[in-house]
Amino acid sequence: MTLRLDPGLLTDKRSEMLYQQLQALLNELEKKEISDQTKDTINKQVEAMNSTSLKDKALSKLLKDKQTGILKMLEKEYKLVPKNYYRNMWLAAGLATFGVPIGIAFGFLLGNMAFLGIGLPIGMTIGMVLGASMDEKAAAEGRQLDVEIKY
Repeated sequence: MTLRLDPGLLTDKRSEMLYQQLQALLNELEKKEISDQTKDTINKQVEAMNSTSLKDKALSKLLKDKQTGILKMLEKEYKLVPKNYYRNMWLAAGLATFGVPIGIAFGFLLGNMAFLGIGLPIGMTIGMVLGASMDEKAAAEGRQLDVEIKY
């Protein structure tokens, strides 16, 4: 499971960053015990990336899509997640789940819906705390990959 893209294709910083991030993910997967079927699936995706001639935004999109597909498969089959996976996921969920209702409550209590924005950072904080605790649990159970994914 090794990426071997032509260095001439990596012409922008985003493609280079995604390439290095994906290679780090593949290196980390080498250390984990996963089934041969999963390895074959990942190897097919790596071969598709290795045989590409895309550049710039198209290459970035391909790398991001393949990386996302690999991560979803690992999370679904093995509950393996990268660092800060749950924190990032719950940050957005906290905004919507907790932040908006808290903001609406502040708006109604204070009689001015301009205070809706007060709930957003509160919800974001709640989401980050919940996600961080789930990340800690995943790390304690050995389900966390030693790589952080940034888009």
